[in-house]
Amino acid sequence: MNVRIYKPAKTAMQSGRAKTHEWQMQFDESAAKFVEPLMGWVGQKDTTQQLHLSFDSKEAAIAYAEKQGYRYRIIEPKERKVIPKSYADNFRHDKVTH
Repeated sequence: MNVRIYKPAKTAMQSGRAKTHEWQMQFDESAAKFVEPLMGWVGQKDTTQQLHLSFDSKEAAIAYAEKQGYRYRIIEPKERKVIPKSYADNFRHDKVTH
């Protein structure tokens, strides 16, 4: 079974960085999706898609995957680039606009 280990990004709906400090393990799709004929909903027989495991560190997630015999791939988080700005810079007279 294949899993991916990653650190989730900040959601676009909030400015805080809560829930971005833990590492997540998510199972890759192993069964094809199908359209349920009665209601037309999309279904899948693989219930591991609903499962997300959280770990305090990347090493803990790797150790769990190896103990369970899962093949894993690690998606490293992108570093956040912070450009310090001042509110007063919006009103500078020598400001260069693009």
